[in-house]
Amino acid sequence: MTKNSFPKTLINVLDYGAVADGLTDNTKVINEAIEACAEKGSGVIYFPPGKYLTGPIILKSNVTLHVERGAIILFTRNYSLYPIVETRRGGIHLYQCIPQLFGKDIDNVRIEGEGIFDGQGDAWRPVKKSKVTDEEWRRLVESGEGVVDESGKVWWPTLNALKGMKIIEKILESGRKPTKEECENTREYLRPQLVQFYNCKNVVINGPTFQNSPLWTVHLVYSENVRVENITCLNPWNSQNTDGLDIDSCRNVLVKDSYFDVGDDCLCIKSGKDEEGRKIGRPTENITVVNCIMRRGHGGFVIGSEMSGGVKNVVVKNCIFDGTNIGLRFKTQRGRGGIVENISIENITMRNIKEQAILFTTFYSNLPPEPFSERTPILRQFKISNIICDGAERAVEVSGLPEMPIEKIIFENIKIRSKKGIYLNNCRKLKMIYVEIETDDYAPPLECHNVEDLELIDFKSKSRKTEP
Repeated sequence: MTKNSFPKTLINVLDYGAVADGLTDNTKVINEAIEACAEKGSGVIYFPPGKYLTGPIILKSNVTLHVERGAIILFTRNYSLYPIVETRRGGIHLYQCIPQLFGKDIDNVRIEGEGIFDGQGDAWRPVKKSKVTDEEWRRLVESGEGVVDESGKVWWPTLNALKGMKIIEKILESGRKPTKEECENTREYLRPQLVQFYNCKNVVINGPTFQNSPLWTVHLVYSENVRVENITCLNPWNSQNTDGLDIDSCRNVLVKDSYFDVGDDCLCIKSGKDEEGRKIGRPTENITVVNCIMRRGHGGFVIGSEMSGGVKNVVVKNCIFDGTNIGLRFKTQRGRGGIVENISIENITMRNIKEQAILFTTFYSNLPPEPFSERTPILRQFKISNIICDGAERAVEVSGLPEMPIEKIIFENIKIRSKKGIYLNNCRKLKMIYVEIETDDYAPPLECHNVEDLELIDFKSKSRKTEP
């Protein structure tokens, strides 16, 4: 691209004093360049090819980051360079290390170009023994770095991270939130998101690759009028809590032409957790997702489990899910509350799905029964159409609560080849129109428990005998 294609203010970070050697700390230079650009009203910070080591980057209104192809923004592994801030984390407000690329209360901001943002998340993330080979586990344990917890099942990058986990979890279990000081002392556990836009408007993210995130990769929270396109999110398949894109209590968001291959959910809709999420009451609404590819991840397209503020008016279409654990995943539990409704999903191709092609569950955590109240989650008014899945453990599972069945779901033009068929429990007012299920070893194509008002129109099934 040429300088003439930018607004009048253009700052090349090399001219401003940055050193693209992957070793020099450019935190001060980059943030001063952004401040200078913002003070002039608007402009572009330009990263030519090279490797730029930096701490957190703080975005400002009316500023564009343009990261050229061949440019890599490498976030430091030095924990002390990440100050503690309050933000939303896991559905509740907590102090944590500042997100690596952070925008708060800003308007008209862009991140663009074909460069790479690398969070060096392996410096932060724990590793579960069950998610690596014996050889990889042995290498971790014998590396002389990190520490294994008492169970012998989780490797932590530092002893302080392991201690921090125990301290923070104990505080939360006591019913209070940790103070800023307590979080300062446990920062190695409170890993940051790679990108977070918090209470922002008119945001565009177009082109970059975001990889090796410490936590969620791209997190949009309390933001509106956001356009995400042509991005790539890459994390190791066994990385913990590294969702690709989380849209959290936002409105008017378009996601298109993007690629996700991550260690957790690929693209996830959220809106806060439990009582706090209900009290804040900011739903995620008016979301469109088109022409995306989801590869390894817990779910391809996901809603929940933190959805206590509600989710409505979502359209997902023309996507490919290849090798995700679950295809379409809608998850919640008692205590969440919130209403998820008016969800339209169409033209999805899936293959090699390890578990359910389509899953609705209100048992993300299997909590004791309780009477219907504001704590009871509600899932209703879904239309899922034109779905092809070649290979899954189970075709469809819909598991509602006895006190609040899942209701008003239309499945239309669905063709799934799977080991097991459709399982329905505690649901009502379902329609299956032109649905074809092929199962292994004469497994039942359809099982119903506590189902009311189920309509089948041209429902077909067949079984195939598999080799022993």
